[in-house]
Amino acid sequence: MEIGVYTFGDLGPNPHTGETISASQRLKEVIELAKIADDAGLDIFGVGEHHRLDYTISSPAVVLSAIAQATKRIKLTSATSVLSTLDPVRLFEDFATLDQISEGRAEIIAGRGAFVESFPLFGYELNDYDALFEEKVNLLQQLNREEIVTWQGQFRSSLSSAMIAPRPVQEEIPIWIGVGGTPESAVRAGRLGTGMALAILGGDPIRFKPLVDLYRQAGREAGHSPEKLSVGVTGHTYIANDSQQAKDEFYPYYSNYWSYVNRQRGMGTRMSRSDFEHMASPETALFVGSPQQIIEKILKQYELYGHQRFVAQLDIGGQPFSTVVKGLELLATEVAPVIRRETSK
Repeated sequence: MEIGVYTFGDLGPNPHTGETISASQRLKEVIELAKIADDAGLDIFGVGEHHRLDYTISSPAVVLSAIAQATKRIKLTSATSVLSTLDPVRLFEDFATLDQISEGRAEIIAGRGAFVESFPLFGYELNDYDALFEEKVNLLQQLNREEIVTWQGQFRSSLSSAMIAPRPVQEEIPIWIGVGGTPESAVRAGRLGTGMALAILGGDPIRFKPLVDLYRQAGREAGHSPEKLSVGVTGHTYIANDSQQAKDEFYPYYSNYWSYVNRQRGMGTRMSRSDFEHMASPETALFVGSPQQIIEKILKQYELYGHQRFVAQLDIGGQPFSTVVKGLELLATEVAPVIRRETSK
């Protein structure tokens, strides 16, 4: 199994000090985190796209290009690119350029986005939410396959023998579809033959198994080989030396994280310690605990899903950079070797 980390570059205040670092400092930390992940032998590093003042990354390809210069081998992916409001030609050419700069390490996770601020920003209608994504993901796949493209659709100007340049170093850039929990998204990923990046933020892992089954069934029915149908699991993660320490340290950051995310969505709810204890219990999908507990959670999900990739979001809630680095090092040195060994049997 491939093991990696991803970040949204969110600008949350430190709940202990009330201080929020600058966007410039946050971006420097993101690049440094990627370098540490690369040096530690992790397999993939991802950055997400948001268009808000409380996030620092609106252009994953630009940030990943900077990371490409600071790293040697780690794969570089968006996590995700909001394809519904992007021009697929521009997105593909940006990531083909990244693929050239990184010598063949670029990937794309395409999604519809958990936030909707990009729709008015780029002149799209929310009523077209699903139709936009369907049209654009099909065009993105065609751009990936063909150097000269002729295409016609509803939302974008037509292409007539258009040269799509540069071409990537890889034969094709790996494309994944981000799935948050809707069966329709899982079926679409299978039908199109892309990878499926499954965001699991909590709850009982068994409730996500039907999505994996739907994805693989749709892929088989569309004629895609099982080897092409890759599943990745992404989720919030905090690792400390023992499980009680992990929960005690993470609760202030996790409660803080959901406080500002819920405010962004127009909700004022706050997470209690008892709610957090339930979310972080051994039988749930939230990856909080000792290295051994994280290993057990990943392997339990592997039994359910048979997935090929696990990617952790470590840096949420206003944590200081040193805390995030400690978690990454535990993931790389204590968790990843066991997961790789057990899943290669």
